[in-house]
Amino acid sequence: MNNGYILITGASSGIGYQLAKIYAQKGRKLILVARTLAPLVALQQQYVGNIEVIQADLSCLEEAKHVYLFTQKQGWFIHTLINNAGVGLLGDFTQTELEEEIAMVNVNIQSLMILTKLYLQDMLKMNKGHILNVSSVAGEMPGGPQMAVYYATKAFVTSFSQGLRYELRHTGINVSILAPGPTLTNFVKTATGTENSTLFAMLKFQTAETVAQYTEKHLSKGKLIIPGFWNKLMVYGHRFLPRALVIALINRIQSSKKAS
Repeated sequence: MNNGYILITGASSGIGYQLAKIYAQKGRKLILVARTLAPLVALQQQYVGNIEVIQADLSCLEEAKHVYLFTQKQGWFIHTLINNAGVGLLGDFTQTELEEEIAMVNVNIQSLMILTKLYLQDMLKMNKGHILNVSSVAGEMPGGPQMAVYYATKAFVTSFSQGLRYELRHTGINVSILAPGPTLTNFVKTATGTENSTLFAMLKFQTAETVAQYTEKHLSKGKLIIPGFWNKLMVYGHRFLPRALVIALINRIQSSKKAS
């Protein structure tokens, strides 16, 4: 589907950046959105003529709307929307900062929903398009102690995408969910405190490049894209265990190394 653009949010690093590189190398027309502009400009200069960049902080909902209005003004049709931007936060809910959690909900849920809502209208007019919402294996779990808000945001992404996919089943628009597991991205930095979590010491990370390559390969086929055997095992295997046990195991995994 080359008549239009692929728009990727959170494209300055991690999975979003690697997807942008893959599509740029294939000569696809891209619109890259991120709060940090420099990596986007570097890609734009490397792949002259194929990449447009937009600087936006998606924790501000008005900036999400501005992204859509700007592309509309330019007359750019978005045939593939990749809602990749996301942030995390580790810590007991009673101890974490409310403003950080509000920002996380805005990025992970509200901006994703806004962009999906707005670009979907244009896709419906053309009766073609693809929406990829980046969730997480966390979105498939019953709950995440010490990352309760993050897990809840990803559960929203998964549930929202499943419902939307069914609504659009008789159209030419596809909706896919990407559910990566632990990935070597800036999440470790943005999820305050995760560098002290046994989760990040025990689990084997995939690289963002590996996840992006798997995603690009399976995007046209998959409803739910889960890169890696162990991630698939986590998603499907936990369904055979009592929910209380799964929550307790997640809590143990995410416990801080420094906890007494």
